[in-house]
Order: sequence, then structure tokens, then C-alpha cells
Amino acid sequence: HVQLVESGGESVQAGGSLRLSCVASGATQDIGCMGWFRQVPGLEREGIGSIDSDGITTYADSLKARFTISKDNAENTVYLQMNSLKPEDTTMYYCAATRYGGSCIPEYEYSYWGQGTQVTVS
Repeated sequence: HVQLVESGGESVQAGGSLRLSCVASGATQDIGCMGWFRQVPGLEREGIGSIDSDGITTYADSLKARFTISKDNAENTVYLQMNSLKPEDTTMYYCAATRYGGSCIPEYEYSYWGQGTQVTVS
């Protein structure tokens, strides 16, 4: 089993930046892709982007200009750098991981999820 723990969420002013972290532990050798998602209560979960085992990233078109995903394999950590933050970016952010060999794109591929970290932009 894989455990994911996000951190870095906080309150920030519009126009500011934040970097979220997601540390994986447990059976990390089982991980294929890692992705970031966000969800406003009452709305569908939105995919932000992903990074695969080779470091190749994908992003939602609406967010790729402001958000960047990277990883540190030695630390089993994935990052989400968010710039030019807007009030509409306020929500819970989650990281997730697929099993090795799974596709990075469909949300249903993600088997492991963190508990989320709250980002508030005002």
C-alpha cells in the first residue's frame, strides 16, 4: 500500500505563489504516475496535472500557464508550484498516485489519494 501526505497549503494574497508538497511512503516502488487534483465542495474534482516515472508532465490547459509539477525521486516527493494565484484557486488540493504501468490521464487510474491540503487565496 502507498500513503500520500500533502502539505504547503495556506492562505495567500491574490497574485502570490505557493508550493505544495506530497510525500509518498510505503510501497513506493508500486507508483507509476503522480497527479494533483483539486475539488471545490459540491463540484466535480478537477485534474491539475501529472508527472510520470520518467518525469514527463501533463497539465490541464486552463492551468498550465501558472502551475508546474516536479518531483524529487530521492525524497519520494512531488511538488505543485502555483504562481499568480487567484481567489478562484481557493479549494482543497489533493495528490494521487497510480499503480505502476497505469496511465496518467484518467482519474480512475489513481488508486492512492492523500487527505488534501487547503489553499485559500484572498
